Amino acid sequence: MNDIEPFTVPSFTPEQLALLKDKLSKPIFPNELEEDYGWDYGAPTWAVKPMATEWLENYDWEKPRAEMNRWHHYHTTIDGLKVHFVHEPSSNPNAIPIMLLHGWPSTFYEFHKVIEPLRDGVNGGQAFHVVVPSLPGFGFSEAPKTKGHGVVKNAEILNSLMVKLGYSQYLLQGGDWGAIIGKYIATHYNTNCKAFHTGLPFCLPPLPTPRNLLFYPFKIAKFGASLLFGFDRIYGKGKLILNGATFANAEMYDGCGYRAIQGTRPYTLAYGLTDSPLGLMAWMLEKFHEWTYHPPAQRDLQALPETISSEAFLTQVTLYWLTNTMSSSIRIYYECLKQKEMYKVVFPRVKIPVAVTAFAHDISRLPQDWLETSTDLYQYSEFESGGHFPASENPEEFAEDVQRFGKILQTKKIIQ
Repeated sequence: MNDIEPFTVPSFTPEQLALLKDKLSKPIFPNELEEDYGWDYGAPTWAVKPMATEWLENYDWEKPRAEMNRWHHYHTTIDGLKVHFVHEPSSNPNAIPIMLLHGWPSTFYEFHKVIEPLRDGVNGGQAFHVVVPSLPGFGFSEAPKTKGHGVVKNAEILNSLMVKLGYSQYLLQGGDWGAIIGKYIATHYNTNCKAFHTGLPFCLPPLPTPRNLLFYPFKIAKFGASLLFGFDRIYGKGKLILNGATFANAEMYDGCGYRAIQGTRPYTLAYGLTDSPLGLMAWMLEKFHEWTYHPPAQRDLQALPETISSEAFLTQVTLYWLTNTMSSSIRIYYECLKQKEMYKVVFPRVKIPVAVTAFAHDISRLPQDWLETSTDLYQYSEFESGGHFPASENPEEFAEDVQRFGKILQTKKIIQ
């Protein structure tokens, strides 16, 4: 552990701040149709303009920077890359280790509302030794320098980080790429990763495999019926949502265009996202709008849900801008697609304890039947609100669900 070095979240240099202010003060907004079609064409000007003005005139990086620097940040080198992580050990003697993994277009800051509650065992719940890495190429973690750094390589590095910190056994929680990388860790590094908590499970339906025929014949029949009569009729309305299941099938899901571009031509897109803070912010705003829970009457009228403040969103954007990592962060789509890594993620059965949370407006959802045949499902929770960023949108429910699962693991001594 000699190469683990303390790190402080930096301020902007005067030159960096001047450049950002200059670019934001001279925006060129795109041509739009005369009639307002809400978010059908992507992020509309009426949503982007006020956010750009907020970033230019009112946003103060020093405020969230002070919040972030309450936590202990470090850098360490693994496989030639300098990896950033937050490490907040608990003083509770019954605490267990947990790694929280973010995805895209997010950062370690996604967990800013839950790091301390999980560390401290809020409300008498399970306490954790909390580790929150920045994925390589995201935020303050160094970007991969060679081709092929996708899910498999990320999994190797992140598991090595936990072992390097002395956590030979741990619980992993992840969403988005954190869920994809997390699933791979759960199935390939289960000597160390002893349990997996996620809101975005990736698994197969109840196919007629020998194991399923022996243990789950009714679930196989139910799946067959769903193919004939429709998923909603058999499993219940909204219990199966597969928006996360394709890279480029826009006929099936019109929100997947970004995946097709980032998975095939990330360099070309990166010029606009790297040179223009306005373009970067709008690209992220569309996802933070679309993937979060809004009351139905408000969805087309507001940019962000009330659960995510403009300051919190702009902090995520600023982390990408300050570190110039949007270009390196989107390359994971290319590496995963070209190496066909999703086959390595989806097909294996998870043999360690699993907890799944189904928040109301996450991008995908699988029926509990599917989870029971493809994982060792210990806990399943459904929520009437929340979306793709539950630690930010619904921090109390998120923390309580993780704590409840952690208590099971601690009581059953699954994590020693």
